[in-house]
Amino acid sequence: MKLFRTVYQRVFFLIRNNLTRPQYITLVSVITGLVSGLVAVLLKIIVHYLQKSFSYGEWYYLLLPATGLVLTVLIIKYFFKNILDKGIAMVLKAIAKKSSFIPTSNIYKHVLTSSLTVGLGGSAGLEAPIVATGSSYGSFFGRIADLTYQERTLMIACGAAAGIAAVFNAPIAGVIFAIEVLLTETMVSYFIPLTISAVAGVLCSKIILQETILFNFVLKEEFNYVNVPYYLVLGVVAGFISLYYARVFKRAENRLHQLKWNIFLKAVSGGVILAALIFIFPPLFGEGYQSVGELANGTPEGIVASNLFNISGSNLSALIFIGSIMLLKPIATAITIGSGGNGGNFAPSLFVGSYLGFFFSRVLNTTGWVKVPEGNFSLVGMAGVLSGVMYSPLTAIFLIAEITNGYGLFIPLMIVSSISFFIVKHFEPYSMELKKLAMGGEVFTHKKEQNILTSIQLESILADNYETIAIEKKLSDLVDKIKKSEKNIFVVVDEKEKFFGVIELNEIKKLLFDPEKHYSTTIRSIAKKPRDIIYQNESMQKVMDKFDSSHTWYLPVLDKERNFIGFISKTRLFEKYREILSAQSDLYEI
Repeated sequence: MKLFRTVYQRVFFLIRNNLTRPQYITLVSVITGLVSGLVAVLLKIIVHYLQKSFSYGEWYYLLLPATGLVLTVLIIKYFFKNILDKGIAMVLKAIAKKSSFIPTSNIYKHVLTSSLTVGLGGSAGLEAPIVATGSSYGSFFGRIADLTYQERTLMIACGAAAGIAAVFNAPIAGVIFAIEVLLTETMVSYFIPLTISAVAGVLCSKIILQETILFNFVLKEEFNYVNVPYYLVLGVVAGFISLYYARVFKRAENRLHQLKWNIFLKAVSGGVILAALIFIFPPLFGEGYQSVGELANGTPEGIVASNLFNISGSNLSALIFIGSIMLLKPIATAITIGSGGNGGNFAPSLFVGSYLGFFFSRVLNTTGWVKVPEGNFSLVGMAGVLSGVMYSPLTAIFLIAEITNGYGLFIPLMIVSSISFFIVKHFEPYSMELKKLAMGGEVFTHKKEQNILTSIQLESILADNYETIAIEKKLSDLVDKIKKSEKNIFVVVDEKEKFFGVIELNEIKKLLFDPEKHYSTTIRSIAKKPRDIIYQNESMQKVMDKFDSSHTWYLPVLDKERNFIGFISKTRLFEKYREILSAQSDLYEI
């Protein structure tokens, strides 16, 4: 291992010395894109052939989801030691709080666990694991290529862009996704590495994947401006369905996380519930892209239906069947992930959007007042719900445009995605996956100042070499410490060695120059409470708020047991802020 490390370090050293910085970064982005694209394609192939290996209707079919969940939980527990950060939130947290370092083990963890979960019927998507894996490769190559924090962050985005581009054969959507979801601050020069990585990922998909595995459609009817009013209504409905999806998913997932059951019992129970849902509503099995394709192509009769529903006959039966699946999909996804499986909400949101678009258009057509293209509405519905669930309207627009091999639906895609996004954003400022982390200052948002504060680690600006003095001591004891110290502030602790207050020398000058009071004045009598206190686990945004409200230039930092750790000064915080701000330069200016 040591020999391998020495070899690749020498190789990258030689390459770096013979290329300009932009050329070197572009080369690393090519490598990142190729590897991430290959791994995304591999994951897609594994899941495709796992699902093709089993025939629907056999008795064992309903046992597959539970099997996949149990195997996933077993691997995470015994091989990964219960350590597996899931989803896009893991990537964003690494960018904001871990200097864009993602553990190397993530380059294979998500591939193995998500392929078992989704390949054996778990009702979740592969895109979040693909983004996590591609980002992990980006971080890995950024680390071995000795790139800066800014450049490593770009490589993380390149890996994600290549993965999304590969599984959807949509390079523009891959680039837009990386910019819209991962890179809260983007420079023009970022587009070149991102584009090259996405193209590399798409080439892997084009060369290796069969056409049947790829997610694409051909429009059967062109856009008709007469249908614009209905698309406007669809956008509104998509927004509220997105809100429904997010809230139902989080409520069901949290309920499962709160259960103090054995992890294997929880996995089996989740698998049993999924089996019941799939028995009644077969399209809930796996990603569900096959049934999405049937709806988008305007052939709903091709969907596998249970004996309870005959969707090729009665319109009412078909609508109940389609509507029920649309409402149950977020619950099925929550059960899959909450029971220990690994997957994401990208594919399920497309699934729900497709069913919503078909349901909405079929209702319109059933009235007899209007005739709208059900396939087109199904495609546009996908963009609406993806935009509302993932908070990525541009990704939704370009993704559907690319998988339909043209921009014939660009206008309705823009209408529905925008309306859906604005409705959801009005009620929830952050997406369901990022809300808790964003409120806690653990991920970047689209606010530049807040992002800089989030990237500052408390330990990097903490000064801890301060003297403490017990509360029962006399001023004479403090004078002895002053003679040996260069500080003008001292910390007072109580009988249990807990923080009590502070003493500032400029406030006790008169006492210091009056030797008669050195032995009669107690530390308790001259100690004062600070204007505010910072606790070790608080966000840097909250730290800045405390400085602003207290109008002071320094504040003490305590742990949760109220033990003194050190001081933070506003001056040092501003210096660190300016340091990070100055490091954010264009790639071509490095």
